[in-house]
Amino acid sequence: MGCIVLAALVLIMSLFSTQILHGKNYRLRAEAQYVKPAVTIFDRGSIFFSSKDDTQVTAATVSAGYMVYINPSLITTPEQDYQVLSQYIKLDHADFIMRANKPRDHYEELAHRVDAGVAAIIQSLGIVGVGVARETWRSYPGNTLDSHEIGLIGESASSSVLGRYGLEKSYENILYRPDVESSINMFVHLFGDVGDTTTNSANSTSTINGIVNSPGDIVTTLEPTVDAYVQQILAGISAQWHSDEMGVIIMDPQTGEIIAADSLPTFDPNSTSNIKDISLLSNPMVEHVYEMGSIMKPLTMAVGLDTGVIQPDSIYNDTGTMTLNGKKISNYDGKARGVIPMQQILSQSLNVGAATVALKAGAPAMYNYFSSFGFGKKTGVDVPNEAAGLIGNLKNGKDIDVATAAYGQGIAVSPLQMIRGLAVLANGGYLVQPHFVKEIIYTDGTTKEITTPKTGPVLKKKTVDDVDQMLVTVVDVALLKGSIKRDHYTVAAKTGTAQIADHVNGGYYSDRYLHSFFGFFPAYNPKFIVFLYQIYPRGAEYASATLTQPFDEIASFLINYYNIPPDR
Repeated sequence: MGCIVLAALVLIMSLFSTQILHGKNYRLRAEAQYVKPAVTIFDRGSIFFSSKDDTQVTAATVSAGYMVYINPSLITTPEQDYQVLSQYIKLDHADFIMRANKPRDHYEELAHRVDAGVAAIIQSLGIVGVGVARETWRSYPGNTLDSHEIGLIGESASSSVLGRYGLEKSYENILYRPDVESSINMFVHLFGDVGDTTTNSANSTSTINGIVNSPGDIVTTLEPTVDAYVQQILAGISAQWHSDEMGVIIMDPQTGEIIAADSLPTFDPNSTSNIKDISLLSNPMVEHVYEMGSIMKPLTMAVGLDTGVIQPDSIYNDTGTMTLNGKKISNYDGKARGVIPMQQILSQSLNVGAATVALKAGAPAMYNYFSSFGFGKKTGVDVPNEAAGLIGNLKNGKDIDVATAAYGQGIAVSPLQMIRGLAVLANGGYLVQPHFVKEIIYTDGTTKEITTPKTGPVLKKKTVDDVDQMLVTVVDVALLKGSIKRDHYTVAAKTGTAQIADHVNGGYYSDRYLHSFFGFFPAYNPKFIVFLYQIYPRGAEYASATLTQPFDEIASFLINYYNIPPDR
């Protein structure tokens, strides 16, 4: 009796596995068993956006349809067949006639992604030599929306469909499903795949970093309505300034959740055949590093305040220029300001002032603090190919390197590292880990909420409060002469303009700049931190002229869309 009960339990578990856990794959096999073309019917987990009300919107899914094919060796009336088929699918007359007149050819594909209704009509026509076959494909309903972050799939050497870029790649062990092939011989493929499916690492149930590598779907932190608005803002910036590259990141500074991350140029993952340059697939938010310019100054100010070498009401003599290690640095206009308070370093974006603070703090302190802000190392974000950044100049300890790093030249970080570092000023001094996925929904019905570490504090609370007040003053008084000050909201912000390195001739271009901008609001309990940048805008030298208005528009949208209460 015990043996009978045990056998029954094994049989029940086997049936559960076949019908419930893998039923979708076997249904696809059953549908495909009589199809003669050897097309791959694949399945894959879905990726979802998250709306502000926590509803899920599809970002990547598997769509199903049919392909139409012909066996030219059986076609006897090509002209007549063309006239009939062209009523239902788009065909080029010359191309069809050429394909149909190949008596020794047994297979030509005419159309893909044909819906079921049209496929049924074509099959019902009973045209000799014409057939339809089930096919599946990866579909991205958002088109270019967050395309660098969502990523792409591609075929491996064994023709398996695998993630190649973005979240598609980094969450391959969750999204992967075994391929199902159409074939004349159902049984060969049904049982011939057993070895592959049981040994494939993507199907293992081992746990890495708390995430079980088991089939499921992923839910991102990306908000589709916000992303769509950001794309409009980027399109406007591009139309006006014709930059080589630009991007926007919106992040929750308390948690590291990325709400939006869009850049130009971009691509549509539904139309990969239109991608002429494969470098377009690289994600500039994490793979590219830049000298970011004066948005580093608030962090330099924070180092000075935190180490105690300056106070918020300290003054210094701004001479307009400094010569260090035989090299000259100067304010953006080369002019001296005389004896002025610390606030003016941020309000007027003075290089000499930032250098003075950094040199007072010293090279070891600057290096240690900038390292604690996450510069020079990877953030651990959950998309592939992240660059670490370059802050070796600070470690060298030369006065000139310390001075230039103070205002964002001579060190390079990625946009994501930059917003992460600046977020310490928006969340009380803590370092968060940026991430794009907040939940995994496994096929067995269980869910896994993704949590990321928050370390620190790396700055004293008083330091953060003092710098925040200075940044609010920048917006209220100095930035475009206070024209974007809000009566009912405190906004902390700073612009950055950096020279672009000339890697051919050495030094820096005299007429090419990187513009950057960051801001968070409400300033003393921020819901969002926003970072914008663009490479080599034409027709403007300073970021205040090109990015202030786009930031203000994004801030207005977020305040209204999320109904953020006023704080003053």
